Amino acid sequence: MKKIFAGLFLTASLVFASAQTISFDKTTFDYGNVKAGADGHRFFVVKNTGDKPLIISKVQASCGCTTPEWSQDPIMPGKTAQIKVGYNTTLVGPFTKIIEVYSNDPANSRSVINIKGTIEAGAAVPAATTAAAVVETKADAKVATMGMDQSADTSMKKGKSAKAKK
Repeated sequence: MKKIFAGLFLTASLVFASAQTISFDKTTFDYGNVKAGADGHRFFVVKNTGDKPLIISKVQASCGCTTPEWSQDPIMPGKTAQIKVGYNTTLVGPFTKIIEVYSNDPANSRSVINIKGTIEAGAAVPAATTAAAVVETKADAKVATMGMDQSADTSMKKGKSAKAKK
């Protein structure tokens, strides 16, 4: 019985030893201080340190302000690829975001990389692109829409009362 367990353990060890393995040049990219409206794209280098092809199946950002791009092509053993991460630099203020990377690495099927930095307000970006202005604009639009709804209700009521008088 001990020989069977030892054989299974040895086989499992060989399977993991001869597999695809994901590694990154860095797991956090610090943008530092960036002017609003600047290029928000940065690159993470992914390396396959195993001996079988590595496949990145999905890269998912923690919010819509961060957009990852990657190749669906397998990363061959010893080779590298890039994950392009874009951050919306019109959102003024500090940020910290995580990006989840899913692959066929048996030991690390889900890896996490991070971006962080501070977007500084600049003269080149109109005030309407700041987060506060966007919220204010959405609130104004809602009020305007509500006003149109109330106008429609009023005209409908007038139409009904006119019909009732006939």
